[in-house]
Amino acid sequence: MLAFIPGVGMSELLIVLLIIMVLFGAKKIPDLMKGIGSGIKEFKKAAADIDESDSKKDGKNELSS
Repeated sequence: MLAFIPGVGMSELLIVLLIIMVLFGAKKIPDLMKGIGSGIKEFKKAAADIDESDSKKDGKNELSS
């Protein structure tokens, strides 16, 4: 069904979502997703900062050579 998850259909996804709702409850799921989203955002920001600092270092090394 999904291209990035071969062999997983809609019925399997519904079962997983049902298990998540039972474990966390319907009220806590938005908070859980917000936490995951902010974690991904921070990870992307840190990765971009590392790439930016590497680019600056490479530029300085080329100028001094």
